[in-house]
Amino acid sequence: RAAWGGITQRHTKAHLIRALLEGATYAMRDCLEIIKGMGIRVRQIRVSGGGARSRFWRQLQADIYGQKVVTINASEGPAFGVALLAGVAAGAWASVEDACNNTIRVTGETKPSKNRKRYNQRYPLYRKLYRSLKDDFRTMAGFDG
Repeated sequence: RAAWGGITQRHTKAHLIRALLEGATYAMRDCLEIIKGMGIRVRQIRVSGGGARSRFWRQLQADIYGQKVVTINASEGPAFGVALLAGVAAGAWASVEDACNNTIRVTGETKPSKNRKRYNQRYPLYRKLYRSLKDDFRTMAGFDG
């Protein structure tokens, strides 16, 4: 579910698309914050697949996460991951870590820009709005069609 706030007549399709990407990325930051809250150190964010081809979205992610985002040599991460797991099961590598260390390479790096501060300041508002709409999203999920 999603909601746009503060829309005026001056907003264009491009503004709405950007807002959609920002919302999705803030939602992924929520996941990242949960992982960090579990005491897991996250040194870098690795991206692959279609979305990773977008320089704009990689920069947006780096800014919203507040840390570098790297692309890897596997263009389709999930399929590549399954292949690595199969290789470990077949004995090609001793462990998943060994398989990753022997096959995955960083091919690009995007560091947070000056926009990081602005996105970090807006994150609490995103969290507040999400919490206030959560019950309504649940209700809407029950609508037919």
